[in-house]
Amino acid sequence: MPVITPLLVAIDGGNSKTDVVVVARDGGVLAGFRGGGFRPHEVGQQAAVDVIASAVAAALDQAGAVPGVPVDHVAAYLANADLPEEEESLTRALRERGWSRTVRVGNDTFALLRAGASKGWGVAVVCGAGINCLGVGPDGRVSRFPALGPHTGDWGGGMQIGDLALWNAVRGEDGRGPRTSLTAAVAGHFGVGTAVDVGLALHSGELASGRLMELTPVLLDVAAEGDAVALSVVDRLADEVTALGTVTLRRLGLLESPAEVVLGGGVLTARHPLLMRGIERRYAERAPRADLVVAEAPPILGAALLGLDEVGAGPETHAALRAALTEHGSPGEGTPGGATPAMTG
Repeated sequence: MPVITPLLVAIDGGNSKTDVVVVARDGGVLAGFRGGGFRPHEVGQQAAVDVIASAVAAALDQAGAVPGVPVDHVAAYLANADLPEEEESLTRALRERGWSRTVRVGNDTFALLRAGASKGWGVAVVCGAGINCLGVGPDGRVSRFPALGPHTGDWGGGMQIGDLALWNAVRGEDGRGPRTSLTAAVAGHFGVGTAVDVGLALHSGELASGRLMELTPVLLDVAAEGDAVALSVVDRLADEVTALGTVTLRRLGLLESPAEVVLGGGVLTARHPLLMRGIERRYAERAPRADLVVAEAPPILGAALLGLDEVGAGPETHAALRAALTEHGSPGEGTPGGATPAMTG
């Protein structure tokens, strides 16, 4: 049986899941695995890296890699790696695992851009559990935001939208705010009698705070029915997605030039018609030469392509990888190599 020495391991670490693929030297995918979310700010860096490590170990085992023999490169693009010093610290942590000869760690928005932009440069806006944006110019210049939350000027993403949906639902119920259909919709979604019951369940721990993200599609549906309160939240989100992209285009000197703006993350890739119309209208007004692209490829593709860029792989290898991951999707969605179902933890 031939000894398998993979070329690289690519990692896409999100808040809710971590996808890993092992890439062969010809660009084929030897194995893939889906692990738990990468949340260093909640559990600490060591525990968060342990989640990645278990997924990498499983993927390498499935790929038939020889234990203790390093691959050429690890390309890890991670949510919550928002500052240069965080990327450097995580690079050291992954290098210490001994998986590879070289390691590159970056924010996961870089992977979204690489997967979705046809020329390899442009702007990417991600709106999933949180929100972020960065841009890479044709000359290689990078523009990004701290993306650390409200205290660095950020708003948006499933958690904050869900928070605002519940806030408005409760205030509409008790009279402190305008009446809104969100009140009944929020209570109904969680199967309780009132909106304030949801808040009380969160306070007691009966309901996990992460479940607030479930209220994003609820709010969008209520807004589509014409509810003024919900519509105001959708308008705010469309403004934010547009502001992030247009400011980044301006910083890179691309506002007056044709440039792709890749939209990714679960909130945007759901393509809710009301939200997408609002975003498209605002870009047409503020950045009319921008070409909006909703990401179709799985984010792990971008991480793997960036890994191939690092090792100097040729266009045929890039094309083979893109075909493999576009056809089969992310780990847990039929990735070749015997990907196992998603694990928890």
